[in-house]
Amino acid sequence: MAEFITIMVYCVLGTALMLFGTFVVDLVIPCEFPAEIKKGNVAVGSVMAGISVGIGIIIRAAVMSPSGTAVHESLLTGIASTIYYYVVGLVFCVLGYLALNLINRKYDLNKEISGGNPAAGIMVAGMFIGLSIIISGVIM
Repeated sequence: MAEFITIMVYCVLGTALMLFGTFVVDLVIPCEFPAEIKKGNVAVGSVMAGISVGIGIIIRAAVMSPSGTAVHESLLTGIASTIYYYVVGLVFCVLGYLALNLINRKYDLNKEISGGNPAAGIMVAGMFIGLSIIISGVIM
């Protein structure tokens, strides 16, 4: 029964963190994500998918980290470390996006994504997922 409760807690926590992550990314990329999704903007959908997958990768690594399995930590300690790694991961994903947008002089990612350019959305989603894989490697 304790394992079921742990699964339930991490599923609820993971869902909440993914939703908050897309909210934060929506603040960084100046377009209205919900309105763009309703319009069928594939670029915005790709970005949202990328940050959600990235956050899932980071949360998985935090839950499975050797420090968590070596010490019988309480659920509360596990949640705290998961949130810590989530914040670190989200900050680096946002910084990665800002750096990518700053370095690219030939186009403005903000305009390309809000304009519905699928290539821009896929590129940013890939960057989010790539950074999350790197961060998860450090966590593990």
